[in-house]
Amino acid sequence: MSCEQLPSCPLCAAAAVVKYYSDARRDYYQCSQCWLVFVAPWHYLSRDEERAVYDLHCNSPDDQAYRKFLSRLADPLMERLGKGDRGLDFGSGPGPTLSVMLEESGFSTAIYDIFYANDASVLEADYGFITATEVVEHLSEPGKVLDNLWARIKPGGYLALMTKLVLDRAAFSRWHYKNDQTHICFYSRETFGYIGQKWGAEVEYPADDVILIRKMVGK
Repeated sequence: MSCEQLPSCPLCAAAAVVKYYSDARRDYYQCSQCWLVFVAPWHYLSRDEERAVYDLHCNSPDDQAYRKFLSRLADPLMERLGKGDRGLDFGSGPGPTLSVMLEESGFSTAIYDIFYANDASVLEADYGFITATEVVEHLSEPGKVLDNLWARIKPGGYLALMTKLVLDRAAFSRWHYKNDQTHICFYSRETFGYIGQKWGAEVEYPADDVILIRKMVGK
């Protein structure tokens, strides 16, 4: 793709995008339909380069600070689940931990990760909940991936996400979150409002970077 072309939105496929910000390394665009801010595809890392970054992560169920971080999603999610609900942790990483925490509380949880637990059969089952913590900002095809996950959630179930949210252009220019080169999509409350309206779903924010999307019965 030529750098002179405007990329289409990877979430909603709209062509109505505008330049949002540029720094020394990358160009960022914003969709005028769903408000996603995203990196131009010509700046993406290769798959091997991306994997090398993730291999540096040292997350573990034995890390109490990491458990506390994940509890900001796990606790409000578990308060809303029904007894025996079964879920999937999508993008579980090199040291699956959220799934362990959920299992400890009685919620059977499968894991999937394109690099570390690449068993696509788990993506064919239906679940009472699907979690993705610090994952959606890495997706090159967020529209396709999120729609596929949503299709696997049972009515009344939850898609539980954790990702830091865009506030405005001024804050974005100072934002450390954009400096991670594996981060290529940046969402705002307006973006999740668009997603919720598209899916006919309820969207809640138990914390600034935690988003719970509930599939309504009959949807």
